[in-house]
Amino acid sequence: MTEGRQARGDQAALETLIIGHSAAAQHLRDMIRRVARSNASVMLCGPSGSGKELVARAIHDEGVRAGKTFSAINCGAIPGELIESELFGHEKGSFTGATARRIGHFEASDGGTIFLDEIGDMRFDMQVKLLRVLEDRTIVRVGSSEMRKVDVRVISATHQDLGAAIADGKFREDLFFRLGVVVLQVPSLANRVEDIPALIRHFQRNMPADAKCRFDEAALALLMRHNWPGNVRELRNFVERASVLHGGETLGSGDVAMLLNPTAAMPRLAVATGPVAVPDASETVPVAPRKSPAPGRPIDLKREIETIELEQIHVALDLADGIISEAARLLSLKRTTLIEKMRKYGVQQQQAA
Repeated sequence: MTEGRQARGDQAALETLIIGHSAAAQHLRDMIRRVARSNASVMLCGPSGSGKELVARAIHDEGVRAGKTFSAINCGAIPGELIESELFGHEKGSFTGATARRIGHFEASDGGTIFLDEIGDMRFDMQVKLLRVLEDRTIVRVGSSEMRKVDVRVISATHQDLGAAIADGKFREDLFFRLGVVVLQVPSLANRVEDIPALIRHFQRNMPADAKCRFDEAALALLMRHNWPGNVRELRNFVERASVLHGGETLGSGDVAMLLNPTAAMPRLAVATGPVAVPDASETVPVAPRKSPAPGRPIDLKREIETIELEQIHVALDLADGIISEAARLLSLKRTTLIEKMRKYGVQQQQAA
């Protein structure tokens, strides 16, 4: 998958949205065409970075609501206390900071489509309110009692196992069935590796000639053996990294191996008894090198720890493309803990949206 169309106006065919000729890509395009014909709610399941927002855009663009508003909201990137206002709007003075009336995404998307990404991160009490909106097709702004009709198609997405979340009492089963009238599986890149050459060409299409890399047969073979834990997002970042470091060159398998593991050469923290075991680089955030106190000069340990912590938060958010739940996983933190630390260090929410 690739970056989606920003508007209907370019009339791009579905084949230019879902890149590749693998069986998985062809099946996905066929399913998009089928579900686009109706207004049924669709739930997209698949790993992070596989292109679920693009699929949602394609469903919107191929359907009867094409040309209307498409709104994408990452439920995992919005603080729990603000998500009701984001979705349904609020009246002036309804809470501290509500200095003016605000229209929510549902109301602003009337007639169009709303895409709720990372729906599995939504608070349980908000799940109840969302279910009521889906059943009644009405919204109530925070601080108001007036019900407003909305005509919105809802497409949701998650990389979580909602079956397990339902069993654990963390996700409402009735909401799952309401959101997932049609459940569509978005394949991982590992399940469509034959599309990698076409995806690389797509990511390079707007690059100047001297920035484009070529890959020999051994390099392409290595790319197709890689497990791609970050999926298409990881491949896109790989292509960009290759263009920066090796623009205009023909790369071999050794070059590709280094580019696929950019943190391998970075120093990591060690303890007095020996080096720390290094986890899989694809699942961790690179750790900054340890500082030693200069002779006769103390080191501000608290400040050093805070500096390292802030740096790692920025790195994790960058690797996760701003998805807070994914960044929290990379940092081995709870999502709420990461949000608290972001507030502590003044990391702006819009930087992680």
